[in-house]
Amino acid sequence: MRRLGRHVADAYRNLRHGGPDVIREFLSRAYFGTVPSVDPDPVYAEDWDLLIVLDACRADLFDEVVADGSYEGLYGGESRISAGSTSTEWIEGVFGDADPDDLRDTAYITGNPYSESHLDEEAFGLVDEVWRYAWDDELGTIPARPLTDRTIAVGRERSFDRMVVHYMQPHFPSIPDDDRDTGVTLDEFGDESMSVWEELRFGQRTESEVWESYRKNLEYVLGEVGLLLDHVDAERVVVTADHGNAVGEAGLYGHAEGVALPCLREVPWCKTTATDRQVHEPAQYDATATTGTTAARLESLGYA
Repeated sequence: MRRLGRHVADAYRNLRHGGPDVIREFLSRAYFGTVPSVDPDPVYAEDWDLLIVLDACRADLFDEVVADGSYEGLYGGESRISAGSTSTEWIEGVFGDADPDDLRDTAYITGNPYSESHLDEEAFGLVDEVWRYAWDDELGTIPARPLTDRTIAVGRERSFDRMVVHYMQPHFPSIPDDDRDTGVTLDEFGDESMSVWEELRFGQRTESEVWESYRKNLEYVLGEVGLLLDHVDAERVVVTADHGNAVGEAGLYGHAEGVALPCLREVPWCKTTATDRQVHEPAQYDATATTGTTAARLESLGYA
């Protein structure tokens, strides 16, 4: 009933903009939200020292971008089934099922504000909620560099068996495309929808335009991943995602809770390695300079 209620809420928000495709989307969400789900691949059962999480990155998009060899050490072709089709499901599924001893020796550096309401901070060795002090309201998201810098700093200054860094890209808004109208302030996160999907749904953007913007945002964050891999010591690194995005498959757009579509649940699983070359010095950030609060707003999914 909780999932069906979420689908109704999503459909209601979309109906504000009208259009017959809204009904099809609602029916698809209701259907795929009730069919048996696929079993996720357990993240903590895999062998890694550093897990790099790209928010809302489809496996096929990742394969497409790294195929030309421009990103040293990154390769496509391998994937896993995510713990969910949203960030909240991924956070709860991955960390909620992990062994408490593993969590106590894990550092989680995150740009995703859902950590506030879906994470037991005390269970971890370190939780660095970079979104609290590095969110950019003008961009409508948190840029990648603060996550890169904080992960480098934690890797150099602290000692954990495992580190997880959760970038917000390639989730819209697309920073290279200056997609300011599709972003939100930190206070709006979780309440406001990402309008790029509404624009695609109602014909204001083409699928090729959205895909190209999506691709550019992935290229942007992979540049930061490259910088990170050159400035942290980790023998076993995995680049993955929390979930993907639907770009019209089964009449769905973006990502919604409890939907077992391959485009949402199949995520990249790229194994590589990292060595600190000691060239880049990470910037210092004032963790007390919070840019806003999410409070109860994070209880509802706002990406549809």
